[in-house]
Amino acid sequence: MTKTLWERFNTVRLVSLATLGSAGLLAGAFMFQALGYAPCDLCLLQRWPHVAAVLIGGAMLSLPLPRIFALFGAAAAATSGAIGIYHSGVELHIFEGPDSCTSNGVANLSVDELMAQINGAPLVRCDEITWQIFGLTMANMNVLLSFGLALVWILAFLHAHKGAAAAYRED
Repeated sequence: MTKTLWERFNTVRLVSLATLGSAGLLAGAFMFQALGYAPCDLCLLQRWPHVAAVLIGGAMLSLPLPRIFALFGAAAAATSGAIGIYHSGVELHIFEGPDSCTSNGVANLSVDELMAQINGAPLVRCDEITWQIFGLTMANMNVLLSFGLALVWILAFLHAHKGAAAAYRED
């Protein structure tokens, strides 16, 4: 009998896939940083939920944790995706970015205030696109991949839930 795709993926495989996906996103971010693409504040903020997802996945794979933890992994990945949506909007000047990584107007500033703004300016601004491919920025790719990983986490939860329900019915 041929197994369906759903039957081929068990909870462990799905959690492993989601965990490795977040680890891969982090590795890619660090690789770009090593190549000279310094991250802005929002880029750094998008990484922390993936760190949480990797820790959640590692804990789920090594400890007998309840299946609800898969939803925590989904929430972590979705949080990074949500930050990525905000970051994409900042890059396109749809949203105003945080003062820590965007430029402010200089119209009514004194010379001292202007010098203070120049000296306090971040090295990498959140509202400038430093790299893109096929029209997708790194923030855009993070959105797509993070929400994709959130879906994998949800599938892991559903698969575990289905398995628990089947085991309950067999008792």
